[in-house]
Amino acid sequence: MTSQSFLSRHRRTLLLGAVTVVLHYITIDWLAARIGMADAPPAAPPTVSAQLRLALPARTETVQRQAPSEVPPAPRPPQRAAPKPGPAPASAEPMDDAGGSAGQGGAPDDAATLQSPEPAPEPAPASPPAPELSAPAPEPVAAAPVAEIPAAGRRFRVNVPPPAAFELEVQRTDADGRKWYGVADMRWQTDGSTYKVGLNVGISMLIARVDLLALTSEGTIDDAGIAPVTMTEKRRTRSMTATHFHPDERRISFSASAASVPLLAGAQDKATVPFQLAAIGRGDVNQFAGDIDIQVGEDRGATIYRFQLVGEEELETKMGRLVTWRLARPPKPGSYNARLDIWLAPSLDWYPVQIRNTEGNGAVTTQTVTKIVRPQ
Repeated sequence: MTSQSFLSRHRRTLLLGAVTVVLHYITIDWLAARIGMADAPPAAPPTVSAQLRLALPARTETVQRQAPSEVPPAPRPPQRAAPKPGPAPASAEPMDDAGGSAGQGGAPDDAATLQSPEPAPEPAPASPPAPELSAPAPEPVAAAPVAEIPAAGRRFRVNVPPPAAFELEVQRTDADGRKWYGVADMRWQTDGSTYKVGLNVGISMLIARVDLLALTSEGTIDDAGIAPVTMTEKRRTRSMTATHFHPDERRISFSASAASVPLLAGAQDKATVPFQLAAIGRGDVNQFAGDIDIQVGEDRGATIYRFQLVGEEELETKMGRLVTWRLARPPKPGSYNARLDIWLAPSLDWYPVQIRNTEGNGAVTTQTVTKIVRPQ
């Protein structure tokens, strides 16, 4: 029997055997893959790091009291005809109109920014100009009498934060896109009954530092929180100014202006505002559910700053990622054109860890904490 005849007779058997071998191979390979999947350890879940977060209070709107509906005035009696003019009398001195503008002459059109310089480029032959501070609105020469004290605003429960020293990095972008970098240091000192605040802001130019702003404030601590007595402000190329708070006389006076304005309970200055907000947060976080109105004494007047809670945000800083509460003072037409944002860190005694000023022309100055040192 030849091999050809043998293959022809057993072709079906050989084909069936080959198919069987292939199917066995596929089955064994599939089982091996399933066993390998079962033996493989499960993937480790991703590691999540988080800080303890406080619940944000529900927003409550400030309700303005509506004035009662006006009663139509009674008809005025007919006026008597004016008598015929007689001989002209001797000319009299004009009356002073100070009563109509009492306490308003010292308020600038654009409030100075808190903790941030308001630079404008100034030409210099050797190097790019440092940011310059905008000039304040002109002030009347004559002294304005003290106006009637308005009703006291909302009072807050407060708990001032413990003393600390802060180092911050400063980044500024001018309206034309030019960028500046610098550093700032801020000091908060208190013994529970008195306090001192100091702030110095400067920018780096080549190998030198140019100081733009120096603020100091000192005063007492009372049941309304921080109570300033004197604030000084020194801006680049300007003389130092002083703002004086007179609680006994219930007024604020200014070395740069003859104006005098009423002093409200809880009034602050530009150096103390961030720490007063921290004291409000430490007193009761639910107070941030409504508007936070604070009278702020500046270099030539006083303005009501209205802060609102924006929400919780995480900041990337040189101290790591910080969970913060962001408060904003939006622009107020007729009072100030700049937006002010302050980030408070609840896990760090509610200290201010970032401050940003956005000017009306688009320039932005941001100060972010890089280090916090607490006394031992």
